[in-house]
Amino acid sequence: MTTDGLLVVDKPAGWTSHDVVARVRRLCATRRVGHAGTLDPMATGVLVLGVNRGTRLLTHLVGCDKDYAATIRLGQATVTDDAEGEVTRAQGVDEAARRRLEDAVGALTGPILQRPSAVSAIKVDGKRSYARVRGGEQVELPPRPVTVSAFTIHAVRESAADGIPLLDVDVTVTVSSGTYVRALARDLGASLGTGGHLTALRRTRVGHLTVADAHRLEELVRRVDGGTDLPVVPLAAAAVAAFPVRRLTGQEATALGYGQQIPRHGEAREDVVAGLGPDGRLVALLDESGPRTRSAVVFTPGSS
Repeated sequence: MTTDGLLVVDKPAGWTSHDVVARVRRLCATRRVGHAGTLDPMATGVLVLGVNRGTRLLTHLVGCDKDYAATIRLGQATVTDDAEGEVTRAQGVDEAARRRLEDAVGALTGPILQRPSAVSAIKVDGKRSYARVRGGEQVELPPRPVTVSAFTIHAVRESAADGIPLLDVDVTVTVSSGTYVRALARDLGASLGTGGHLTALRRTRVGHLTVADAHRLEELVRRVDGGTDLPVVPLAAAAVAAFPVRRLTGQEATALGYGQQIPRHGEAREDVVAGLGPDGRLVALLDESGPRTRSAVVFTPGSS
């Protein structure tokens, strides 16, 4: 039987996140597989999957900061804010817009209000926004606060389409949970008066998990076909890789297992902490935001 824990997949282009989950369910021979944060079909990179009891880590991993490498095409806007959508405007890029590029990127760095892309998975009256758009509806989602911790330009290349001058801008970004990189591309183009959309997107980090931890689907298939165990990171190791750690005494571990609170160590903190018992076992994910530490999720042996 496949162990409990996390499996980090390097999602290929053209696959939905659900496609990857479905394939891994078959490879692991368990229905209990979920993912922490959807990647669009055109995107590649780090997709964190929870297997069996590892699914209980996912809610907290979704809230982690993420790194992306992306290419933004300036001079064209599309209905989906990425290369998969129909071009709605092709204004091109002039020299004035190019000179303002650095300042425009700076204005989109830090705490900002961002309007999610209309083709996001956000629900509107119980129906996914992207489904409403595909059905012909006009959808404009309300803006919400996000944080772009870093937005760095690495290369700028001239290109063209139908004689219209364009710029392809290679960037990396570090963003908070809930940030849409294609919305950054859209807003960058809008601020320059040129239009913009994503032509490439690769997620390189989720929390402490990076592409160096990720496995390609072909590798996973070869392992199963060859009778080799899948590289599922066990619960304790997964929690150590993803969260800050607190080492618990035996008495503290027992108390938390029974749902009791224990004294907090140090200053209050908002991020989730992995509580490990004296034997190294993951006892619980801890909430240390209040005057006492409580369990956010308890991992007793055999718990579901």
